[in-house]
Amino acid sequence: MLFSQLTLFGVGFLLPTGASARSSIGMQTWGNAEAKARAMLNSMTLEEKAYIVTGATGPCIGNILPNSRLGFNGLCLQDGPSGIRIATYQSVFPAGISVAASWDRNLTYQRGRMIGREFRAKGSHIALGPVVGPLGRNPLDGRIWEGFGFDPYLAGALAGETVKGMQDAGTQACVKHFIGNEQETQRTSSTNEHGTTIEGVSSNIDDRTMHELYLWPFADAVRAGVSSVMCSYNRVNGTYVCQNDKLINGILKDELGFQGYTMSDWGAGMSGVESINAGLDMLMPGPIGISGDNIHGPSYFGGNLTKAVENGTVFESRIDEMILRVLTPYFHLGQDQNFPLVDPDAKGVLLDFVQGAVNPEQFIYYNIGGEAHRDVREDHGTLIRNLGAASSTLLKNTNGVLPLESAPRTVGIFGADAADLVEGSWGWENPVIGTLAGSSLGRLSFIISPLEAIKLWARSKGSLVQYITDNSKIKAGLPGIYPIPEVCFVFLSSFSGEGMDRTSFGWDNNGTEVIKTVAAKCNNTIVITHAVGVNLYDFADHPNITAIIAAHQPGEETGNSIVDVITGRVNPSGKLPFTIPYKAEDALSAPIANFTGAADSDAWQSNFTEGLLVDYRHYDELGITPRFEFGYGLSYTSFQIQHIKVTVRSKETPEFPGKSREKLPGGNSNLWSTVASVTIQVKNDGKVVGATVPQLYLSFPAENVPLNTPPQVLRGFEKITLEPGETRQINFDLTRKDVSFWDVFAQDWNVPAGEFQVRVGLSSRDIRQTGRLQLRYTVQK
Repeated sequence: MLFSQLTLFGVGFLLPTGASARSSIGMQTWGNAEAKARAMLNSMTLEEKAYIVTGATGPCIGNILPNSRLGFNGLCLQDGPSGIRIATYQSVFPAGISVAASWDRNLTYQRGRMIGREFRAKGSHIALGPVVGPLGRNPLDGRIWEGFGFDPYLAGALAGETVKGMQDAGTQACVKHFIGNEQETQRTSSTNEHGTTIEGVSSNIDDRTMHELYLWPFADAVRAGVSSVMCSYNRVNGTYVCQNDKLINGILKDELGFQGYTMSDWGAGMSGVESINAGLDMLMPGPIGISGDNIHGPSYFGGNLTKAVENGTVFESRIDEMILRVLTPYFHLGQDQNFPLVDPDAKGVLLDFVQGAVNPEQFIYYNIGGEAHRDVREDHGTLIRNLGAASSTLLKNTNGVLPLESAPRTVGIFGADAADLVEGSWGWENPVIGTLAGSSLGRLSFIISPLEAIKLWARSKGSLVQYITDNSKIKAGLPGIYPIPEVCFVFLSSFSGEGMDRTSFGWDNNGTEVIKTVAAKCNNTIVITHAVGVNLYDFADHPNITAIIAAHQPGEETGNSIVDVITGRVNPSGKLPFTIPYKAEDALSAPIANFTGAADSDAWQSNFTEGLLVDYRHYDELGITPRFEFGYGLSYTSFQIQHIKVTVRSKETPEFPGKSREKLPGGNSNLWSTVASVTIQVKNDGKVVGATVPQLYLSFPAENVPLNTPPQVLRGFEKITLEPGETRQINFDLTRKDVSFWDVFAQDWNVPAGEFQVRVGLSSRDIRQTGRLQLRYTVQK
């Protein structure tokens, strides 16, 4: 094997180059599905093989052509992570950031399963989600709302539940965006005014940071059996990810034992032969807008793939591996039997979505049929409403002003974000008037706005309801509002989306002026925010602002979820999946790289010099006090954590995991063995039923770990609901991987000698119980 030596920030590691690094497929966990895939493969011509791995124009956002001779129905790939997007009569679920704020594994699984059911019922084989990259290196990243928070352990746990839920429903999950996709700015190549190609940003990441931070949640998704992994637009350490042999063949397929297929993000494939030999299995999207033969259109795969085999630059055995990887999940999930046809509505919605960039004449190749505009929503609104409420995070509650046990005589509702959408069903742009909570870039079948839900509740109680949803009018001083309401609800929002990064932590549509105006007149102002991530809450200490709820991106039942929380039908239990700072500079440990205007084609370099110190780890390391810390969230009741007990499973744990008995998805199976357990007792010592999330953090023995190891890392959480006075015991199992760091010299996971501190609390800064854990007593020389 050939190697090149790369040294970043004083840490050296080896990058295998060329197809020789490719691992065997070994799909033993998918039963006889591989045998079915191999039987179909054996009857294919080389040209037919090309059809299976090359995207083509069709009714879905991504398409693999069917083949009637083989009895293959083709593949329909649809966005997105919060519900099927190119469709009608479907649900818009809470976005990933809301799922993260719930910290609820069960609701996360149920959401995944319902999303999977809707995709399948619409005839879509593959759902392009969940998202674990970006992870939140920079809180201004435009797409962090799609993923499950800023911590790899939290993101990985929820990604695994989502994958299991989606695939239990018979839909293939595709985890994305692999890897280091931590900004939208210059995420891929462009051409400047002089015609020079400016390469996409290169995320320059050292080996340890890659493993312990950005790879961690992908490993959890692979362990859960995810069918597909989408490679991202950006470069990593100078090479585009979709043709990065070390990342795809070396780490994903070999080290993590990934058995499914890799696909490119739409347009992220930069080559044919190089990408194929580096491990890319499927190229998307295909020749959009090009008439004629799909396979021989302008694609790096397709006809170019067959030529590459014929001229010897790609082995046909590699193509066969690609086919097996693509077809095995198809058979494993029973998609070859009684799978619904693609809903005819996909054609019309796609044409509206791409505004003429697709030739509909090419849709004749696909199995479109069955009932058009079929309603696949079932009873999913109940879960959406419950998850929206469960993720709502109470940040302030002065003197227990919430819940509103009885409706006030006068209620005011202010802010553009409270209102119904007035610009159509797509959530593409920041609406001047309309709530942001349900869009999440999904196509809405309907939305229950906060204005609608609060009006319905307040009027049912005989309250006088007044409202202004034009922010420009509010700035003029609440014209027409009389009397000043006893309770004023103010709704603020911040928007971002694909292809853009935010430029500040401020609120959209003059939100800061809106809150100042309302709070100056109303001495009982309750602020509710719908945001894509981190914002500044400079108004939090205002004496007239009595309560604050961060409602994140809760989906189409947003208004009902909020009413459930403010009235006490649901006790808020959301916890922040990120840190909220006092000032912007406290959060910017890892700035978004920006070399706009540079003439050098390779100018866009983003050096991840902060290493592992992202979000709360950064605040802990530098001793920065946050306004609201990671894991924070109030309740209408109170909880105690007592009686911590740490139990070690064996007398002494070896330094390294040793060779795995069998190669399973997720990496060395020994990494997942339990080495210790921690038990605590949690008591609801308040007066109402409520849920909370005990969180376990580990502090590694400082004397035996590398520099820049974070002061503490999340390694366990559990959401529980308790009646008043009820006590329950909670157990956290710690795996070998949980207590290891990535040793760049040994190229393995290392359990350090010395004493760990076990810290259990209700946030990263609210630690209630501590214990000690020691697994190795000597340092091996």
